[in-house]
Amino acid sequence: MLMAHPAVLKNLIEQYETLRLLNAEDGSSEVRQRMNDVAYTLCVSTGTRDVDAALIAARYQLPGARPQDDSVVAG
Repeated sequence: MLMAHPAVLKNLIEQYETLRLLNAEDGSSEVRQRMNDVAYTLCVSTGTRDVDAALIAARYQLPGARPQDDSVVAG
């Protein structure tokens, strides 16, 4: 499987988290659609089928992730 570059994954995670906040505040159809698009891209980029699994997988691929424990981002 091809692996997405960590910079791309970091950008996708940031976009998704921002859109999730915007959706909670605004809830417009445009924000929801963009959030769905980013979620789909995250899933494809990480080889997962669920956005939560995609976020975890993407974070584990970022520099500084510690695979020995359950943390997903370095402190």
